[in-house]
This record gives sequence, C-alpha cells and structure tokens, in this order.
Amino acid sequence: MKTIHLAEVSEDWHTCYIAYQRLAGALSQSNPEEALRLMMKALSIYEQHPDDERNHVILMDYAGTYAAQVAFIKDGPFDEALGFINKAYAIAEKNQMTDLMCQTLTSLANIAWAKEDYRLSLDYARHAESMATDNLRPGALQVLARSYLSLNMLDSAETAYRQIEPGEDVHMAYIVQSSLAKIALRRMNAKQVEDDIEEAFEKIEDFYYKALEQKDVYYQETLRQEKENQQLEYSNQLYARTLLIVIIAAVIILLAVVLALRYRIRMLHHQREFEQSKLENQLLMQEQEKHRLQQEAEHQKTQLHQANEVVAFLQNFILERSEVIKKLNQQSQRGDSLITLKAHEWKEIERTLNAIDNDRFAHIREQYPDMQEDDIRLCILTRLGISNRTISNIYCITISAVQHRKLKLKKDVFGESNPDITLEQVINSK
Repeated sequence: MKTIHLAEVSEDWHTCYIAYQRLAGALSQSNPEEALRLMMKALSIYEQHPDDERNHVILMDYAGTYAAQVAFIKDGPFDEALGFINKAYAIAEKNQMTDLMCQTLTSLANIAWAKEDYRLSLDYARHAESMATDNLRPGALQVLARSYLSLNMLDSAETAYRQIEPGEDVHMAYIVQSSLAKIALRRMNAKQVEDDIEEAFEKIEDFYYKALEQKDVYYQETLRQEKENQQLEYSNQLYARTLLIVIIAAVIILLAVVLALRYRIRMLHHQREFEQSKLENQLLMQEQEKHRLQQEAEHQKTQLHQANEVVAFLQNFILERSEVIKKLNQQSQRGDSLITLKAHEWKEIERTLNAIDNDRFAHIREQYPDMQEDDIRLCILTRLGISNRTISNIYCITISAVQHRKLKLKKDVFGESNPDITLEQVINSK
C-alpha cells in the first residue's frame, strides 16, 4: 500500500498499476473479490496511461482469472471473466504475442472446465499446448490432461500427465502423481477406492502445507536463536575489547601526563628567552595572513563574478531553447499586434523559470496566495525581460497601462514604494 501511495503521489503510473497488480496477486487466494477490485483499478490506471500492449494483456488475463474465481465461489455466471480474457486473447493474437496467446487460451480452458464444458475446455487446451513455450508448457499440459480426464479419455490424459516435467515444483508433482493414481483406479473401475485415495491425497496435501508452515516456524525460531547467540557472542567480544581499550587508554593517559609535565617544565625554562621573538613573529604572521585573506577575497570575488556570468549564460541559453520563448521572440520581432499564449505555454514558461531560478515563482505563489494569475504572468514576462511593447501586445493594452500595472503590482502586492527599485529587481530578490 505504501508503494501504491508513493506511486500515486509521484504520478508514476506504470509503477502504480504494477503495484495494484501485485497486491491483487497477494490477495487472490484469500480474497478473490478484493483481488478483482484491485485488478480493475490497475486496468483503469493502465487504460488512462497506456504504455505497453503486453501489460494490457497480462492485466486483463489476471482480471479474468480473478473474476472466474469469484464466479466459481459464488456459483455465478462467467460472462465477466470471459469478456476480459477474450479481449486479452484478441490483443495478443493481433500482435502475435505467442506466449500470451498460450496463457490466455489456458485461462479460457480453465473457465470452460469450471463451467463443465469439457469439450470446449479440451479445444482451448489443445490450442494452448500447440504454441506453449517451455515455461508455459506444464500449465497447458495440466489443463489438457484434466480435460481428457473429465471426458474419461484415460489414455490421452495419462500421456499428457506423463509429459509434464514439474522440476522443483512440488505442488505440480503432487498433481501429476495423484492424477495418474486416479487414472489407474478408474481403469480398474474402483470408484470407491478412487474416492478414498482422493480424500487421502487431500489430507496429505493439508498435512504437507501444515508441515511447510511448521518448517517455516522452525526455521524462523532457529534463525532467531542463532541471531540471539550471535548478539550474545558479539556483546561478550565487545565487552572484552572495551575493557582492553580502557586499560590501554589509561596507560596512554598516564604516560601522556608524565610527558606533558616534563615538557612543561622544560618549556618554562626557555619561554622567557623567545617571548619577544615569538611576539614579533606573530605580528609578522598576522600581517601576512591579512594580506593573504585580502588576496583570497579578491580571488573569490572574481570567481563569484565569473560563476554568476556562467549561470546567467546558461539560464539565458535554456530560456532561448524554450519553444514558447522562441514563439514570443518571433512574434515580437515581426511586430505582431496581438500575441496569444495558451495555458500550457504559460505553465511551460513557469516550469522552465522555476527550474533555473530555484523555484522562484513557486515561492512567490506560496508567499502571495491571493495574487491573480494575470499578475503572476506579468511577473514572468518581467523576469524574462520582455519589453513593455510586447507585453502590451499580449495583454491587448497600451504601453502606459503596462507601466501602470507594474507600478501597482510592485506597491500593492509586494509592498515596495521606492520609485528607484523596479519590479524586476523586486522579483529577482524573491
């Protein structure tokens, strides 16, 4: 939730919908309804700020899966789930995203199987398996084998299950082995035994998950105990080192006191002899230091002037590259009687000035919240050094009216009544 909040504040929409997607995935088993709501939020954010069609397909496939979970739990219709996944498949097919086509076809097969339309589930599963990549093949084969098994096509189901390579996926290995056992029992027409075996497998699975939980608790407790032991050992080592350091420090202090006393006694004998020489040297050093400081001050003043010139050059260079400034300059040079700037162009100028002037106009807006937008824009044009004639063309007023507005803004808003101080100087001081 913290990631989502930070992403929304920063308007990093890609991170935002990915965060919603991952939060939905974390809740998908315990609360599929909330997972569906979060995934719908992720989809809404993506559709307002699209960036990659692959992400669109993945989001809709997840949304369809969660909608199918909700429909299965509530014994409701699967129309919403099918709508999401069919749309996802259409986009994947249009862009020839083979892996996502396989993934969405597998999702459609699962929904068809949940609706007990095993023939349709088999068709989807066959299509998915035909284009499955190595990492998607186990999932496609699983739904294919399950469809065969539901249609009592035992040989085909066994062949599909034996093609699955679960690797380190213990749960997939359990599914394969339990399903092969069911197939063998079904061939023997041992329905009751099959039911008993299935119940046993379910209990084993529950036992397995509880064992995993106990194992996790054991490891957590072991890690905690090891951490406590390490902390205790570290504390003992720290205590021993501290004691040793204290003893060494005491010896060093004692030796230092003895040496200091001897040195002090020796210095007292020689102090009177060179006091005068020391005083003269101090005066000479002070004079030299004063001269050095004056030179450094002059050098720093020169460097500061050069730095200011470089900063001013860079600021002017940035402003000259702004499209809006170019537009103003071109219209001004042509002598246009009417110059119009759109709202986003005003914002662009203000962002540029804030970037090179340490957020000058952001501070002005904060210090003078009652300022009218036209007054802010007049300040911006003044900071840019735009002539009164060009400003009059922008505001469609006379040059004298522009001068009057500047004077009124300087006095009434900024409280500057000194006639020798211009509005530009007032703005630059903010």
